This record gives sequence, C-alpha cells and structure tokens, in this order.
Amino acid sequence: MPAFAEAPAPPPPPPGRSDTSSDDKFCGQVSNAVSSFVDSFVDFIVGGQILSKHAQSSANSFHPAAGAGGEARNHGGDSGMGIVTRIPAVERLVAIGDIHGDLAKTRESLRIAGVVDEDDRWIGGKTVVVQVGDVLDRGGQELKVLYLLERLKGEAQRHGGDLHIMNGNHEVMNIEGDFRYATKEALDEFSAWAQWYRRGQALKERCHGLGRQPDAFRNVRKSIPDGVRARYAALRPGGPISSRFLAHHPTILIVGSTVFAHGGILPSHLDYGLEKINAEVRDWIQGRKGRQAPGYLRGKDAVVWARQYSIPVESLCDCKLLDEVLTGISGASRMVVGHTIQAPFGINSACQNQVFRVDVGMSSGCANTAPEVLEIRHDTVVRVLSKEKEKAPPQAPPGLASILDRGKSPILLQSNLKF
Repeated sequence: MPAFAEAPAPPPPPPGRSDTSSDDKFCGQVSNAVSSFVDSFVDFIVGGQILSKHAQSSANSFHPAAGAGGEARNHGGDSGMGIVTRIPAVERLVAIGDIHGDLAKTRESLRIAGVVDEDDRWIGGKTVVVQVGDVLDRGGQELKVLYLLERLKGEAQRHGGDLHIMNGNHEVMNIEGDFRYATKEALDEFSAWAQWYRRGQALKERCHGLGRQPDAFRNVRKSIPDGVRARYAALRPGGPISSRFLAHHPTILIVGSTVFAHGGILPSHLDYGLEKINAEVRDWIQGRKGRQAPGYLRGKDAVVWARQYSIPVESLCDCKLLDEVLTGISGASRMVVGHTIQAPFGINSACQNQVFRVDVGMSSGCANTAPEVLEIRHDTVVRVLSKEKEKAPPQAPPGLASILDRGKSPILLQSNLKF
C-alpha cells in the first residue's frame, strides 16, 4: 500500500454471512487483545521489538483529534504515570550521550556500559542508565533506536534497574516540525512506519468492538512529501510516536547527587521549578499546550540548548553560574550534560568536576567517534568507560587544567579514563 494512501475498506463479507456475524461479536469481546496484538505486530515490523504491556497501553491511551493549532490534540489522558524528576542514589549509574539515530553505536554504548548482551538483552541488573537526549536527527535509524531503548527500559525495570531516555533539543525541534537535520533514510523509516501504522488502524476498525480509530494524519497536508508528512504526523504534539514515547521522557532528571539535563540548568529554570518544567513538557508533547514549545525549551538559554557548561575549553565554561545552580538543588554535587560534541577529547569534566560532558559525537551523522559512557558508582566514584581499555588520556584542550586531584568526587585514574 503506498505511503499515506487512504486505509483500504474492509473486504465484503463471505457469501451467506453478514458483517455483523459471530466473528464481529467475538472481536468485540476481545477488542483489547486484538488491539494489543495489532500494536505488537506493528511495533515488531517498524522497530524490530516487542514492547512491554505498559508501552502497549500507552499506545492505546492516546486518541488524537485535530487541534486548532495544528497539533493532534490528545483527548485520551495520559497513562497515569507522571514524569519522575528525582530518584534516590543508586549503586551504579551510567550516562550515555547523544545518539542521533545510530543503532550500531547505541548497541555498542550499551555493551560498553555492560548492561546488554550480544542479543541486546538486559544484563545490567539494578544499574540505572540515563541517555541524555538527542535520539532523533542526523541518523537513519531513529525509530529502531527508540524502540530498542523503550524495550530495554521495560527489561531493566523488571530486574530492579531502569533506563531513562531524556528529551534533547532535537526532540523539541522535531515535535515543533523542524526537520532540517532529518536524513533521507530517516524520512524513509517514517514513511514505512506510516504504512504499517495505517494498516494497523484499518485492522482495528474491522473489529466493531474497537470502533473508529483516530486519524493521526488529520489536518496534515497531503501535498507535502510522504516522509515529511509521516514524520510530522508521528512527532507533532499529540502524535502517535511523540505522545506514546517522548511525552514520558524527562527533560530534567536528578539521580542522587547527579543532575542531568541535555543542555544545562540555569537559575531561571530553578526559579520556574524543575518538576513544573517536566510536567509542562509532558503536557505540551501530549498536545495539550498548543504547537509551540514552552519558552524554557527555546533559545540559547533553554534547558535543552544551553552551552554555558559544555564548551570544551574550560576557561569558557561559566563555573560560577554552575556552582550557583548546584547549590540551589538540594544534595546536588555535579551536572551531566550532552548537546555539545567533545571530540576529539571524549568525555571530560570541568569546573572541578562539577560538570561532566558526555556528547562524544559518536553517531555516524556527527563525528563518528568511538562510543564512551560515564559510570558513577555509589554516587561518588566517577570513571569513563570505553572499548579501548589501554588508551592513554588525550591532550587536554587549552584552559582545561588537571582535575584529577581537586574534584568534589574522587576520580579513579584508570587506563581507560580520558581527561
């Protein structure tokens, strides 16, 4: 079926049977099971994964109808789970930087972190992983990456761990319809998603117990290219992918004494309220707050765009501002940010270990560097993990002084530590 073609009408009933037959009655009795099966089938075809029951229920919780501002307004409510902003310290915490649609580098990062096996099954036990955002753009396997992370999140939770996927500036851009960094391969991936999504909706409509399914493409102009149209329908506020997945991702997260934000938290964000930001971003992505992102997600001082702490040269980082922010967050001692590629230096820290920068530009659509991950044990011991176990630390950039003996948290000087 061509992308974005109208869903085919159900075939006529076989001779001697009406379309109010016992099959329809049976279908009505097991409508939830039918819907779950269809969603699982589409998930597997599109993302190569079978997701948890919670992720499936999220798929069924959203019923977008046309919103006045171009968004797909969500009338179904959320899944009953709010955005968690703060969780207690954990024994082992791992941070992964910007992924940008690179499935191979995502898998490699997870293996370096020791949380998945060769079959991409969770083996991390109670480890908590935080991916700091920017799953979207620049690469061609965005949906496959997203589905893999969502499936691993469910597996991690069943083993006492967790995997938090954060919203970065590229998620915000795509929800607003800014696709300037979307690749042809990514648009093709969304075109394929659209075909299977609409087929799934058509199958559900053949069951009278499920009723008329929402049209995710309503009010999306048919004159625009298929891949762009599919991406817009899927990711706009209230869209099937945005409301199912991105709406449940935090924009700010605190784990023990470590604060995570894609760009960085500024005093204005503290004044506004971190929990309030998370809740409002969720509501916006679900289609309840109009088409345009809130102000704290837009501009150079946005929580997903700020670079005050991530410029690779330490002398250009605003350490005074960072200290003010960390002092204003109870129990916080460090911040972990992505957003700014740290190549060729790799993961590094600044401001006396008060900020760790984890965007190494791993995606083939960026710097195509070797993946690295940050590990924090017992909320104090910090080290960098990489595949190259014996790699010597690189030359620090000008202005980045030695930090191995003056940090607030101890740094293990190991052969794979890169500062």
